[in-house]
Amino acid sequence: MNTVKTDWQALHGNHFKNTRALITGGAGFIGSHLAEALCALGASVVVLDDLSGGAEENIKPFPVTFIKGSILDKKVLAEATAGCSYVFHQAALGSVPRSVEQPDLYNDVNTTGTLNVLNAARATHKSGGGGGGVKRVMFAASSSVYGDNPVPWIETMPMLPRSPYAATKAAGEALFRAYAASYGLDTACLRYFNIFGPRQNANSAYAAVIAAFAKAFLAGERPVVFGDGEQSRDFTFVHNAVHANLLAARAAGQIGGEVMNVGTGGRISVNHLARQMADMLSCPNLQPKHLGERAGDLKHSFADLARSRSILHYDPIVPFDAGLAATVQWYAETLGRPAR
Repeated sequence: MNTVKTDWQALHGNHFKNTRALITGGAGFIGSHLAEALCALGASVVVLDDLSGGAEENIKPFPVTFIKGSILDKKVLAEATAGCSYVFHQAALGSVPRSVEQPDLYNDVNTTGTLNVLNAARATHKSGGGGGGVKRVMFAASSSVYGDNPVPWIETMPMLPRSPYAATKAAGEALFRAYAASYGLDTACLRYFNIFGPRQNANSAYAAVIAAFAKAFLAGERPVVFGDGEQSRDFTFVHNAVHANLLAARAAGQIGGEVMNVGTGGRISVNHLARQMADMLSCPNLQPKHLGERAGDLKHSFADLARSRSILHYDPIVPFDAGLAATVQWYAETLGRPAR
């Protein structure tokens, strides 16, 4: 069986033992993996999630305190943040295509919601005194803000968002940097590059490409590729994103809202991905069907990791091929057909 077992204790020691951490969106795909790692490290974990994109079953195996609620509810946010040393802000509406259809909703949840999370953290930081309260807030930023910049993408490039989703992530970064400068609340922005792995929802109309491909192949259907398929992505296994968040939380000194890429520093074309997954699932005859390009989609993504290495000492801990094998195995078991 293809699995990825990461020894979080070997990587992060006892830094999080007996600390309290809030994960917004913690019942979602990335948030639940973060909850799993923090629990393994001895942290007391609070998960706040309205279950609009996550699922309670994602966190049932882990000893977390679950609060069902929205980041738009300031009272619930204050309750969830109380007593926490760290806040990992993962809650957001994803999907570029859906954001093009519903820009107002995305601004409400992703931008106003992020402001609410910062205000809740700031309130505990301010009232804690003597070093109490929230020490640092980590933001699930997005590589989508790079837009049409040439690859590889470096954090000093201008933000050129091409979708309302990307624009909300750019706004979130600006807020995180502003709060670090204005209120002394330390923050870190982690620009995720195409995170994938077990528990990523394959049943949404806006499913990410690896999840969507897995569902199609396992149903004996041809996967859909938007455009010519030569667009490339820096696909990043979810444990790498978890590792980056933990490194950011425990980093010495002040991060001050700095932006850092979280990727693998490589890229795979969508056509290559389709062929590789078809081979893994023993259905090489299922060729993709190509539809038109989608509004807001980007041609290439590719992370330069120099700044992440410098500030966080981040390096990917799971390579693409190993992560893909484990992910395909998980979908095969979950969706009902064993991988080869």
